[in-house]
Amino acid sequence: MGQILSQLGQLFLQTIPTVIFVFLLYAILSRFLFAPLTAVLQKREDETSGAMARAREESAAADEKARQCEASFQAARQEVYRQREADRRGIVEERETGLKGARERSEALISEAKASLAAEVTKTKKELESACRTLGAEIAETILGEDAGASRGGDRV
Repeated sequence: MGQILSQLGQLFLQTIPTVIFVFLLYAILSRFLFAPLTAVLQKREDETSGAMARAREESAAADEKARQCEASFQAARQEVYRQREADRRGIVEERETGLKGARERSEALISEAKASLAAEVTKTKKELESACRTLGAEIAETILGEDAGASRGGDRV
């Protein structure tokens, strides 16, 4: 067993430089390769998550802007509808005013025509009364004149 321990001790002594070399290599690789690589990977992760966060913020901002645009479009549509309604009311009022004026003019013409017709009816009635009196007098004269002439003429015959 002593021989095995001595071989193990020798083997251990021979492996010490390899172990030191491996630890040294690990320290060098850690410092010059793994640390920068880890830093780059961490920076990449931070930038990726930062970009994702910025993308979410920009998406939220774009959604808010879209809502604002939709609200302004809605307000503009409502303003257009209000303007159209005001224009329509103005046109209706103009039409009503025109119709009222036309109605007043037509009523004035009708009143004037009625007055003219009433005057003409009165004039015609007077003319008819006068013509009736004249005709009645002529008829009476003709009838009475013949009767008077017949009674006179009867004396002569």
